[in-house]
Amino acid sequence: MTPLAYIGAALAEIAGCFAFWAWLRLGHSPWWVVPGIMSLALFAWMLTLVDSEAAGRAYAAYGGVYICASLGWLWAIEGLRPDRWDVAGAAICLLGAGIILFGPRAA
Repeated sequence: MTPLAYIGAALAEIAGCFAFWAWLRLGHSPWWVVPGIMSLALFAWMLTLVDSEAAGRAYAAYGGVYICASLGWLWAIEGLRPDRWDVAGAAICLLGAGIILFGPRAA
């Protein structure tokens, strides 16, 4: 469930933030903010579905997933292919997210 929650949260957050970007930077209608706000609320709810005993740890691990999803958005929606440095950085972030979320903890 955790990977799906992270992926869903990332898509919802990026879509919500892009709605504001479209309004303020691309000159789209202010009505873009309405689904943007709903998407950001969905993002927050989806993070509560992550299997973690601490919110801060769940949020920290989410950062790596968000970075990868943002690069996917860059490629799929904005039409810019991530370069090798983007890919290397995202891989390092995912490794860090995995260590944060799944590393052994003292009982």
